[in-house]
Amino acid sequence: MKEDNLYYKAHIFCCNNERPAGHPKGCCKEKGAEPLRNYMKTKIKELGIQEVRVNLSGCLDRCALGPTMVIYPEGVWYTYASTADIDDIIEQHLQKGGRVKRLLLTADQKELRDEQKQGRQKN
Repeated sequence: MKEDNLYYKAHIFCCNNERPAGHPKGCCKEKGAEPLRNYMKTKIKELGIQEVRVNLSGCLDRCALGPTMVIYPEGVWYTYASTADIDDIIEQHLQKGGRVKRLLLTADQKELRDEQKQGRQKN
């Protein structure tokens, strides 16, 4: 349900931070964040989902877990690595109002869980 004072039903920030090569945290950009964000934006438009904004952002300070995104107004954090992950986030979070539990990042999380490592590039 959209609150009256919100401009968007969902505002999604996809980290596209770029650090120097070899940085210990890595960076979301080198992990494919930008093309995946572009895919998400296109897919949402194709599906006719309204009142959703998908933006590239600077560093969200979680690049070690990246690529990462945060969806407001809920403040839900996800890691993702493929178009299939993006499809799950769109369907479960944006369309059905649920969560994609395997991709959720917890506030204190420092490493990816096993299920979050699936389909990742080796960096």
